[in-house]
Amino acid sequence: MRILYSKQEIENYMETALIRKWENEEEIEQRVRRIISDVKDKKDEAVLYYTQLFDCDDICLDELQVAQEEIERAYFECEREDRDFIDALNAAYKNIYEYHMRQKEESWFYVKNGSLLGQIIKPLEKVGIYVPGGKGAYPSTVLMNSIPAKVAGVEKIIMVTPPDKHKSVSKYTLAAAKICGVDKIYKVGGAQAVAALAFGTQIIPKVDKIVGPGNIYVATAKKLLFGYVDIDSVAGPSEVMVIADGSANPRYIAADLLSQAEHDPMARCILVTISMKIAQEVSENVEKMLARFENSVALEAIEKNGVIIVVDSLSEAAEIANIIAPEHLEICCNDTEEVLLKIKNAGAIFIGEYSPEPIGDYIAGPNHVLPTSGTASFFSPLGVYDFVKRMSLIKYSKEQFLTDAPHAINIAQKEGFLFHANSLKVRLEDV
Repeated sequence: MRILYSKQEIENYMETALIRKWENEEEIEQRVRRIISDVKDKKDEAVLYYTQLFDCDDICLDELQVAQEEIERAYFECEREDRDFIDALNAAYKNIYEYHMRQKEESWFYVKNGSLLGQIIKPLEKVGIYVPGGKGAYPSTVLMNSIPAKVAGVEKIIMVTPPDKHKSVSKYTLAAAKICGVDKIYKVGGAQAVAALAFGTQIIPKVDKIVGPGNIYVATAKKLLFGYVDIDSVAGPSEVMVIADGSANPRYIAADLLSQAEHDPMARCILVTISMKIAQEVSENVEKMLARFENSVALEAIEKNGVIIVVDSLSEAAEIANIIAPEHLEICCNDTEEVLLKIKNAGAIFIGEYSPEPIGDYIAGPNHVLPTSGTASFFSPLGVYDFVKRMSLIKYSKEQFLTDAPHAINIAQKEGFLFHANSLKVRLEDV
């Protein structure tokens, strides 16, 4: 891994690190716009066409929805062949549910001079969750996206996931969906799946919000369809930053950096340390682990976006973290509190050598759907609050109206909205 230690090197890196742009972004956006337009106009015909084109060439329209029997069969197959996996899913479900229950919001009201004011909290009715698929299986994505929706009280959870070449969805993904109580599952992926959820087709219902990670086509579709439907965020490549002092374990840090590198060739893996010794030992361990596991995706990510920055103080390390606003931030120092108090921007923070990022990905409880590409400076992790809407309540008393209406009239007139003012005046005239 590259080791940067001169002030100029670090400044140059920080300038480029803040440029967050996908490769071929404009070209991809044009393709996605075409897919969205086709799905909007042709509905299921377009969904089937693109599913056959990109995922499975012999799938039929009536095979797009996963039958309940297929879900049950997948679950019992997992239970029979690998009971430990089902136990792991149930343990993860328990932890994630318990954590998200603490995020629940309640409606609230108060009375002021005879007037009732408040806020009503209502769950969204239908939510779509996107789960990557095809060659891989991502049961943890099912858990993290559906559990907070369930806790919020969402009525219908619709899952889309691309099929493999054999028209199948991973049994591990389906087992997780059964445990989470997902209502309907469709073998559709990519931009066409996002468009189908946004507009609705004869087969796939329209939803109020779409959540879940995907490739650049999925992310671009979500960005373009925001407004037709709500979204969680436009996710970029995964990121991890580790802040370490001389007490950190270099082997653990190397393993954690690589755990993110294997996500995507564009994944960003950063160590910021006050110890040149740790920097060199982490770099050596990364090379050894790459040679051992022979992972081409992780190798490309490390070569493109892997960097070790050596700074003079932990305060400087925290400052770099706040500028980059990483998706995942690990703090591996003797005095973690000193660093933690300085952190303003991060998706999720992991403290100590027994809190590696993957423990948060799968089992700890907090959500692993996190802001990326620096958006942790203004976005939050996915949570129960993403699956509710808030409605203001105003029930004014006559007495309070008489007190406040003249002030409202004054403001309305200054803004030039005469009919706003008139709406208030006609009531004052009657009184």
